[in-house]
Amino acid sequence: MAEFETGRLIYLLVLLAMVAGWFFMQGRGEGFNKTLQQAAIWGMIFVGAAAGYALWDDIARNSGAPQQSYSGGIGTVTLPRAQDGHYYLTVQINGAPIRFVVDTGASDMVLTREDAQRVGLSPDTLNYLGRANTANGEVRTAFVRLNEVQLGDVRDFDVPAVVNDGEMQQSLLGMGYLQRWGRIEISNNELILTR
Repeated sequence: MAEFETGRLIYLLVLLAMVAGWFFMQGRGEGFNKTLQQAAIWGMIFVGAAAGYALWDDIARNSGAPQQSYSGGIGTVTLPRAQDGHYYLTVQINGAPIRFVVDTGASDMVLTREDAQRVGLSPDTLNYLGRANTANGEVRTAFVRLNEVQLGDVRDFDVPAVVNDGEMQQSLLGMGYLQRWGRIEISNNELILTR
């Protein structure tokens, strides 16, 4: 089980124990020693506060982290790391917003068939002459050129990419596009691209 899922499960169990304990204490009524009852309530409050403190990093990361930010005019894009450990960003391709996962292990910018269609390509008419080895085995690929790719205030024209003919959940932003940026840096759970 992932670390985040384990933390969430522990938090929910503690919360359930607190609620059950509250109902138990209320049901005991006057026959129960008042001092012991108050001590138990304060104990549950303490446990709840400790659980909240333990999960504070996850809560803060989810509530305040921007999806991506741009530094004014200097061609810098900053991406926070997602909970699953990946970096995601949205790129305008031929005017259509396409969400990518940054994949430094991929050689090219790789579009799913659905995303290829969203940017104005016709996946059914492409020539799938290329081959790529993936975790799911070998897939056919079609080489394409994208008229315009925009990330923040940076625009590139006639950008090479491939369309994956196989099953793929998310388009990949590989090194074919990333190396157009002068600097790629990962620091403090952020990916920083600078042109």
